[in-house]
Formats: sequence, structure tokens, C-alpha cells
Amino acid sequence: MKKTETLKRCSWADGSELEHDYHDNEWGVPLHDDRKLFEFLVLEGAQAGLSWLTILKKRENYRKLFDNFEVEKVARYNKRKIESLLNNPGIVRNRLKVESTVSNARAFINVQDEFGSFDTYIWQYVGGKPVINRWKRWQDIPASTAASDAMSKDLKRRGFRFVGSTICYAFMQATGMVNDHTMDCFRYRECTDLSG
Repeated sequence: MKKTETLKRCSWADGSELEHDYHDNEWGVPLHDDRKLFEFLVLEGAQAGLSWLTILKKRENYRKLFDNFEVEKVARYNKRKIESLLNNPGIVRNRLKVESTVSNARAFINVQDEFGSFDTYIWQYVGGKPVINRWKRWQDIPASTAASDAMSKDLKRRGFRFVGSTICYAFMQATGMVNDHTMDCFRYRECTDLSG
């Protein structure tokens, strides 16, 4: 087990143990599981206008309240279920975000039906393998790219909401479609090796 206090991390992950754990174990790891991809799509959308730490603190509540992100269940939520979610302080109680989770689940299923999996669809934006960037400083990393622009445009065309280019790029970073660990971060090489 690595001693966390001696590791060099991306600067955004320095704030708390929750951020350390997420950064050290999940962020930037290539992800190909549709349920987990749906989870990140929901959480990145929920984050809009908020800090990622806020979402990490509520993540377990999201898993519990949204049926562990089983997309078929979420797609069947009705108005009564949505109202009960909006009354629960364990999640971000923004009506548009909660309603978009349900409509996005339906759009997600449509993509699965068309492509065989959401994974097959979404990874086409990076040619099926992670983009390995070589950033020296966190400040140099863009908020969006041509790939996230294209992803955002097509997701919107397919009926997804809360999928602007910046949200899409954060999703790409989280799910390892791009390796945006800075080169001095201990996870840079580890995530690069995972993408081979």
C-alpha cells in the first residue's frame, strides 16, 4: 500500500481523502462497463455548477436512490418517483437535473439498442482507445476539445440533456477516454499502462 502523503497527485485532488481515493483508484482508468458509464454520465451532469467534491460526498446516496444506476430501472421512473427524489437531501435537488437523469436513461437505452452497447458508441470519439496527453500543469488542460464538442452535439441530437462539451470532457477524463493526469502525477504512468 502506498503512503498517500508522499505521492505526487494532480493538484485538483489535493483537497480531501475522498478526492485522493477517487483520483488514485478511478479517475482516468479506461472504463467499458455500461452501468458505470451511465453512473458517470449522471454524476458529471449533476456536478454542473458545483464542485466535484460535492458530488463525491453524495455519490453513495445517488447509487442507493437511483437503483445503483441500473439504466432500465431509472428509465421507468414516473413523476411520483421524481418528486420523492427531489425531496431527498442526499442528492442535488435540481428538478432539471433529476428529470434529465430519467430522460437520459431512456436515450441511453436507445443508444444501446442501436450500437449494441453505450460503450461501443461512446468510445468511437477517441477511436476506441484512450488519448494519452502530456500535460505538465493542471492549468494547461483544456475544458473541452473537438472530440467533446462532437460528443456533446451528437448526444444532444439523441435527446440527452446536461451534456455540454465541458461536461462531456469531464466525463472523458473520468472514464479514461483521455489520460489527463499531469506527467508528474504518480497515476500518469499507471493509467498510460492501462490504456495499452
